Amino acid sequence: MSASSPRPSRPWGTLGAGAGAAAVAACAACCAGPLLAVLGSIGITSSLAALWMPASAVLAVAAGLGVLVVLHRRRTSACRTAPAPTDLGMPAMGRPPETGGSQAAR
Repeated sequence: MSASSPRPSRPWGTLGAGAGAAAVAACAACCAGPLLAVLGSIGITSSLAALWMPASAVLAVAAGLGVLVVLHRRRTSACRTAPAPTDLGMPAMGRPPETGGSQAAR
């Protein structure tokens, strides 16, 4: 093969490009909503702050209170262990206890 000869075509090259485009489209469809919400909230906040300066302080305090409420709810709903000991059902070591069953007939 000389340096001037063209590369052989690969039939899976088009398939790979199609799979890549599908992955990009799926990512855009999945992440578009949250990204637009974040960018929209930043835009609304900056517009309010341009019209009325204390609005940015009010929104910052509201956001801080929201974070505190979420953290408090997570702490109160955290998993806890049972306050009493739990029987695990482990077998006892040694001879089995004698009962009035077949051993009493001997």
